[in-house]
Formats: sequence, structure tokens, C-alpha cells
Amino acid sequence: MIAYVTVGADDLAAAKRFYSAVLPALGYGLKEGQDGLSYALPVKPGQSLIPPDFYVKPTFDGKPASAGNCTMVAFEAQSQKQVRELHMAALAAGGFDEGQPGFRAPYGPHFYVGYLRDPQGNKIALFSSDPNEPGRDG
Repeated sequence: MIAYVTVGADDLAAAKRFYSAVLPALGYGLKEGQDGLSYALPVKPGQSLIPPDFYVKPTFDGKPASAGNCTMVAFEAQSQKQVRELHMAALAAGGFDEGQPGFRAPYGPHFYVGYLRDPQGNKIALFSSDPNEPGRDG
């Protein structure tokens, strides 16, 4: 099980604008500290952690942050409509389009996804694969 994912950011304010336009709608809360931004799903008393947490931090070595080639973080949305709404919100918050929301044939008839780049260039996917929603052939 993946426990957490960390991406680097040279401009934490721009990263906060971008991720805060998307992640709260998916249930993530934000904690800010000197070491960056921490987004986590809520944990009820007595409940064990619900990974993965998502961290946006300055680099540890002090060099500029960079996006990995073929590295992507995917967040599951509740519906195709939410994918579209969050994709637009992320673009308005400083993100860059990497693929408009829509069906992607190789991933099954209900896989609906939009791709983005955050202000640092990290690739983000927002997807829904609810079999109760219309599929690409329906």
C-alpha cells in the first residue's frame, strides 16, 4: 500500500493555489508548515490512517524542483462531472492542460480522466471509473 506521495515545488504559494482548487473537493484537508504543504484525508477517532497522504515540499537538497519523466499522481473523483469541474478549477488555479477530460479507450469503457500539470510541471490525473455512469460507448 502506498503510504504517501511527495512532489517538489519551488513556489509553494502557486502549488497551494493549484492543489487547493482540487484536493479539498476530494476530501483532503490541508496542513501547512515550515516544511511545506500536507494534504490528508480525515481520520476519525480510533481509526487508523487512511493513506496515501500527499505532500508538496521544497526540495531537500536545495536544488530546483523538477517533474519526473513518466511520473504521475492520480486522484479519484466521485463522478465524471467532478473530473470536469476539478480540471477547470485546476486550470484556473495555475495548472496546465495535459489532456482534456474524456474517455480513454485503453483503460476500459468507464475510465474517464483529465490530465494536468501543476505549476511546477508535475503531472496529475483526475479520474472516475464509476460503472453506474455512462460509458464511452453509451
